[in-house]
Amino acid sequence: MQWSNYSNALAGGRYWHYLLNSVIVTSVTMVCVILLASLAAFAITRFRWKYGHIVMLIFLMGLMIPLQSTLLPLMLIFKNIHVLNTRWAMILPYIAFQIPIAVFIMSGFLRTIPHEIEESAIMDGANVFRIFRSIILPVSVPPIMTVCILTFINVWNEYILAATFISKEALKTLPFGVYSFVSQYSVNYGAIGAFLVLGALPVILVYFLLAEKITKGMVAGAVKG
Repeated sequence: MQWSNYSNALAGGRYWHYLLNSVIVTSVTMVCVILLASLAAFAITRFRWKYGHIVMLIFLMGLMIPLQSTLLPLMLIFKNIHVLNTRWAMILPYIAFQIPIAVFIMSGFLRTIPHEIEESAIMDGANVFRIFRSIILPVSVPPIMTVCILTFINVWNEYILAATFISKEALKTLPFGVYSFVSQYSVNYGAIGAFLVLGALPVILVYFLLAEKITKGMVAGAVKG
């Protein structure tokens, strides 16, 4: 191991610049996915309406859509609405592709919460948003943590969408740093390896620190007592 490779990765690969962009994009995506998925799962599972199963099926169909098949339509849409080469060109597709699995996880847990809790809150004068904020969200911490971690892992290392919609150097995320060490006539494999280790380090740390919460969130709601 040559520690000079890590210093080259930090300096020559613009690691801190790409890291900041990745943190911004990933954080905004996580917040939006948690908020939208929890609201959708709340409406699907807690409201008594006949179209709940249809809406859930629509979300599940999103799991079957290949990411590559959306590149051209998204390129045309983003060009027309003038969001190409902005962070929103990455954030919006990331949110769309992460919401289906998030809704699936959240709805599985919310079905296990007794309706009597909400009925008691309504009798005390609480409205729908108060019930969601004060009752549903606090007890939904395990699936929310699972959604956070899965979204973080999926978005942090994503390359295809970012490479398609972003060409400005100032907006590129961490996976692009590898190309800083590739030139026309040479490749610095040592620095590339060091940069890949540094790029994967946040994901590894998050996973090992919160691995137990991932398991708890995935099995929450699997067995209804």
